Amino acid sequence: MPNSTNSKTLTSIYEEPAVIKRTQRRSALEEVTSNGTVAAAVMVGAALLALVVANSPAYEAVEHFLVQPLTFGFGSFFASISVEAVVNDFLMAVFFLLVGIELKYEMTVGQLRRPRQAALPMLAAVGGVAVPALIYLLFNAGGQTNGWAIPIATDIAFALGVASLLGDSISPETKVFFQTLAIADDILAIVVIAVAYGQAPDIAWCAAAAIVVVVLWALNRAKVYSLKPYALVGFVLWVCMYNSGIHATLAGVILGFALPAQSDVKLSEFGAWLGRRAQVLEDRYDDDRHVLGQHSFTEGALRVERVVHHVTPPLERMEHYISVPVNFLILPIFAFVNAQLHLVGTDFGTIVADPVALGVYFGAVFGKPLGIFLVTFLLVKIGFAKLPQNMDWLQVGAVGILGGLGFTMSILISGLAFAEPGEVLAAKCAILLGSVTSAALGIVFVKVATARRGGDADDVEEVSA
Repeated sequence: MPNSTNSKTLTSIYEEPAVIKRTQRRSALEEVTSNGTVAAAVMVGAALLALVVANSPAYEAVEHFLVQPLTFGFGSFFASISVEAVVNDFLMAVFFLLVGIELKYEMTVGQLRRPRQAALPMLAAVGGVAVPALIYLLFNAGGQTNGWAIPIATDIAFALGVASLLGDSISPETKVFFQTLAIADDILAIVVIAVAYGQAPDIAWCAAAAIVVVVLWALNRAKVYSLKPYALVGFVLWVCMYNSGIHATLAGVILGFALPAQSDVKLSEFGAWLGRRAQVLEDRYDDDRHVLGQHSFTEGALRVERVVHHVTPPLERMEHYISVPVNFLILPIFAFVNAQLHLVGTDFGTIVADPVALGVYFGAVFGKPLGIFLVTFLLVKIGFAKLPQNMDWLQVGAVGILGGLGFTMSILISGLAFAEPGEVLAAKCAILLGSVTSAALGIVFVKVATARRGGDADDVEEVSA
């Protein structure tokens, strides 16, 4: 009989040890999968594995597999795309979808919704793009100038992962500054990919892509909150852009911005409604009967489940669905596929002396910190902005050095910039070496600066005493 004195309440069910243990295990798993440092470590591991495989007897088999065509079709229509293109064009579009979601989030409720507050790190990002590009061009004047954009990009996953390893040595305000800078850096890299590295546009496919974008806009304006229509139309957009000459990964960014950031549930009334439904479920629940026989209870619970599901805006729901696959599957696969650097029999002296490698390496390792620091210093000194509270010039320097950590975007751009395998190899070697150098320099710089700051504080305390 429902609600008998011997029956357990729903609250007591959720307090049972087995339920608590399952909840704790789920929370621990979510904590690991949401940790940027762990995600960055997995990607580094995939890149290292790729280097081992590329210089082993398995190299030729892997290379053969990557160029194999995958054929799709129905009826008289067939399309073919290589395994490598699936990774670099399709899977990376899903990564760019996550980037687009993060950008829209920041513009809606994050750092980018206050333009004046975000102006300093965003303009510093411009300096961090311009100076590396200029350094690259200095090394490649009259040569391979098409690779100028390779050292401009900061890999937000790597950079913030390294920053998190430094713990309290970097203030929370500095981390917010760095995150805003990295987001602005992503925006600039996306614009560069779209403008500088597209192919000759196909007008018909570009027109089709524009129509699909209008459809996405119409779905948003019509307050469609289900993710399925957006995912379907987003795939059609990717197909159109893949054939248009515009880099197909940008379809992910456009889809991210099209997703609604609002909930389709009246949140002001949700708490009261949920309380009423909880009481109804309490009244319907009978502990003495198997749940399969309690149709009224399960139907009521399903109704609550549906409403609760729609409390979360589609933008956030999509992020929940794809963030773990992107960080722990797509990016490691991308790293493995694109870090296949076959160095056996290679003349390292030739690579080191290659202007492409020199431009990429010095642009990232020295150009990034120089551009970020100089622009920040100039804007503060002319009174345009102030450094955030608890952020000093040493931490600005640390942000600049860590800004040289480029991987995902840089490797993607290197594949777009060069057709010659030797140039791609030189660029990728410089990207990997530059990222390792920037990470090591950043960690050492912060540790030394922190120790010195602590020593100065002790001296002041001793003199004061």
